[in-house]
Amino acid sequence: MGCEHAQAAGGQTSPSQFEENTLSEVKRVIAVLSGKGGVGKSFVTGAIATELARHGHKVGVLDADITGPSIPKMFGMSGRHVHALGNLMLPEISEHGVKVMSSNLLLQNETDPVLWRGPVIAGAIRQFWSETSWGPIDYLLVDMPPGTGDVALTVFQSLPVDGIVIVTSPQDLVSMIVAKAVNMAEKMNVPILGIVENMSYIECPDCGKKIEVFGKSKLPEVAERYNLDILGTLPINPALAEACDKGEVETALPDGMLPKAVSAVEAITPHETDEA
Repeated sequence: MGCEHAQAAGGQTSPSQFEENTLSEVKRVIAVLSGKGGVGKSFVTGAIATELARHGHKVGVLDADITGPSIPKMFGMSGRHVHALGNLMLPEISEHGVKVMSSNLLLQNETDPVLWRGPVIAGAIRQFWSETSWGPIDYLLVDMPPGTGDVALTVFQSLPVDGIVIVTSPQDLVSMIVAKAVNMAEKMNVPILGIVENMSYIECPDCGKKIEVFGKSKLPEVAERYNLDILGTLPINPALAEACDKGEVETALPDGMLPKAVSAVEAITPHETDEA
């Protein structure tokens, strides 16, 4: 079962119409979106990026959650800062080769608040795309801020987004949240790859039984209503959460945690480069 919006080939417009620098060759751009905060969107972004890198791909993460960035910490970059190459910024590179650009890498201290107004935030996101030397990248994941507001609009208008992964949790509001994301994707003519449900259950350490602590998931009925693929259901995993807080997502993440999500991303046709 696939998303009807995924049939719109090439996203909202041709990638050649988006401003890009000569030192970046980004083949595919995937936005990871959630309708609200607290559902583990950044973890899903980090997990997909880690899995893609394990498959031998060149991966980058553009942290568009400007005021609440968590990607650098997850990838062990606390205390690190971006460097310049002429007029371009150089992303930081994780231990296993994932490139990251984030507002936290621009701050003197990672605990400093980002007190920027909307236009400044929008400008920063555009700079993270057009004024960052990403080099050759097979997959650039964009960790979106929660919601479907101005920042999301900036991303879809400034970056050649090829597909969206929606992250939800098993709660009553999931239908409304998914509806907002679907409507935005439709208006921006960007295909939805599918939905990942995080915090779906907790596994009993003694018997292995799955306990649905937030109640029975509504994901199957919501996915059917909007004709979306279910790309995975993830458990609550305190040990993995602790590893992410320590910057160890690349080593702690179990292999094959989101195979359907990774396959959906890998199925995207790459952009044609000027050299092609």
